[in-house]
Amino acid sequence: MTVRQEIEDKLRAAFQTRDIQVVDDSASHAGHAGAPAAGQSHFNVMLRSPEFAGKNRIARHRAVHAALGPDLIGRIHALALDLDV
Repeated sequence: MTVRQEIEDKLRAAFQTRDIQVVDDSASHAGHAGAPAAGQSHFNVMLRSPEFAGKNRIARHRAVHAALGPDLIGRIHALALDLDV
């Protein structure tokens, strides 16, 4: 399973998703410091969930990080999050 799929699966399991897009943007960062040669390190996530209602940006980011867990977060070099209701 790819890291992109693992991210999407964990987020779908943790949140009621109205819309979700997980994009592996690793190729755009090839050769940059911290970017592994194998890729699967830079991701853009757009997630819409009613569970974000009333939560500020930091609380939303923390919820996503908790859903992904420390093991998966530790394998990701960069994670851009676009989170809304």
